[in-house]
Amino acid sequence: MKTLFKHREIQLLAAIVVLTLMIAVRFPVFIEPSSLGNVYSDTSILIILALGQMAVILTRCVDLSTAAVLALCGMIAAMLNNMYPDIPVLLLVLVAIVFGAVLGAINGLLVWKLDMPPIVVTLGTMTVFRGVIFLLTNGKWINAHEMSDSFKAVPRDSLAGIPVLSWASIVVIVIMFVVIGRTALGRSFFAVGGNANAAVYAGIDPGRTRFIAFTISGALSGLAGYLWISRYAVAYVDIALGFELDVVAACVIGGVSIAGGIGSVPGAVLGALFLGIIKNALPVINVSPFWQLAISGTVIIIAVAFNARAERKKGRIILKKAEVTA
Repeated sequence: MKTLFKHREIQLLAAIVVLTLMIAVRFPVFIEPSSLGNVYSDTSILIILALGQMAVILTRCVDLSTAAVLALCGMIAAMLNNMYPDIPVLLLVLVAIVFGAVLGAINGLLVWKLDMPPIVVTLGTMTVFRGVIFLLTNGKWINAHEMSDSFKAVPRDSLAGIPVLSWASIVVIVIMFVVIGRTALGRSFFAVGGNANAAVYAGIDPGRTRFIAFTISGALSGLAGYLWISRYAVAYVDIALGFELDVVAACVIGGVSIAGGIGSVPGAVLGALFLGIIKNALPVINVSPFWQLAISGTVIIIAVAFNARAERKKGRIILKKAEVTA
């Protein structure tokens, strides 16, 4: 049992259960299946973005443009739907994903070919992408009445009693679980983040690997862009402004190391769910929005400190083993 609770995912799952039960003491309706289902649905977009961000962070990079890519791809999908309402929704989703992948690839190329710091690159492209939205729309909104019913219906439709929005995150979770944990590409993410120089000797190109990670992050941000716009039935320049911080926070809370090379898909998903439960529960118990920000920030700091401590412990164990061997 003690060995089981050493795993970060088990600890986080236990924390989620305890947090949910604490909320249920005051609001029993919170733990009803329909309510928990709504919480998961509300968190689905964050989960999708966190999994894309995780791929980038594993390679010892960070993508601060995720929310801007989401906004731009969602806006393009909304504009196409507004101008050509007969275009199949599935095609619009594919357009959003492909365009997001292109934007992610731009980030990846700048990091790879120009050897620019990822945080500088994505801070710059974040601003550029937001600016492009303004240029495309002249600052105008696209509202619900300007979108087709089919465009708005997809996230709200149900399949086997589960919203399509939730199914979208489940499909992404399965795909990323296979890619990260069961493929050579996933292993290369860990190798590059753990030790890029050693990865080169193993035949892995760190730049190319990071390029692929950014492309994946962009594609998932594009998907999230359509889901966000269609769900809330509104598109404007500042959609999801600042949401990139929640995405990074979800990864950190889930045990994905900012230093790269450490993390898991279940951890990132649980991190997003933990953050999602907090954001859904705090308004219910009448916590001030200012305190909500403070509590979320405190949780992030604690998670970073916890991660750093865990990584130091692992380092000490390796040194001890080395000394014994010597």
